[in-house]
Amino acid sequence: MGRVTTRRPVTRLRGAHSSVRPDTPAVEEPLEIRVGGKPLAITMRTPGHDLELAHGFLATEGVVARRNDVTAARYCDGVDDAGHNTYNVLDVTLAPGVTPPDPSIERNFYTTSSCGMCGRASLEAIRLLTTHSPANDHTIVDARVISELPIKLRQYQKVFATTGGLHGAALFDTDGTMLVTREDVGRHNAVDKVIGWSLLHDQIPLRGRILMVSGRASFELAQKAVMAGLPILAAVSAPSSLAVDLAADSGLTLAGFVRGSDMNIYAHGHRISGLD
Repeated sequence: MGRVTTRRPVTRLRGAHSSVRPDTPAVEEPLEIRVGGKPLAITMRTPGHDLELAHGFLATEGVVARRNDVTAARYCDGVDDAGHNTYNVLDVTLAPGVTPPDPSIERNFYTTSSCGMCGRASLEAIRLLTTHSPANDHTIVDARVISELPIKLRQYQKVFATTGGLHGAALFDTDGTMLVTREDVGRHNAVDKVIGWSLLHDQIPLRGRILMVSGRASFELAQKAVMAGLPILAAVSAPSSLAVDLAADSGLTLAGFVRGSDMNIYAHGHRISGLD
């Protein structure tokens, strides 16, 4: 498995003084996800938890809904100049009866770490139907619990503390207990790893759970939350307009700018108690 950090020389300027010192960037490498030997997508990710990433990606694409929908996942083909496995190609075998990815929902073969949805052929193709709609989830959580989640997430962002270059995502119970946290150079990858972990632990749909993300709440992250059956998505930064629209339409509670006791609630605030 590849490293999550590397060392590179950097020239540091401090006022009028400069010095050359080693720095620690986060590693970014491609992961090609194949289904039944056929390439589906390439995403630029931080190595680690690749099985979770692939399972979460397939779940949020609507390809799989439970752990048993995948019978095998193995690294293959990717080798470096010395013939060593790069662990950058992952082939997933679906269980008999599971429909393979719909070729009509086109995705560019290359997607970036910052925007996994940029390869979609059209906006209409993005609005996937979920079998785990959060609309009927009656979860209630105290606003004080949500206000504490960014600090809890940051405490477990070990690689971010070293590099300053990774996004974080974490899954919490309504009492603020953290179930899992993942980091990645791509915010959508971090979320897919969390959802993939949940799928592998038979916890989909994620009723009564909160997803906290370290950056902004894009449309894609809102869609992934909806596809996983999450009732609440909270973000340290701003949501996009499409994320707000999707949250409102799907029954997802969406909170942004969660910083200390402050936050903005953009959709379905009835799940958050303790508000004046």
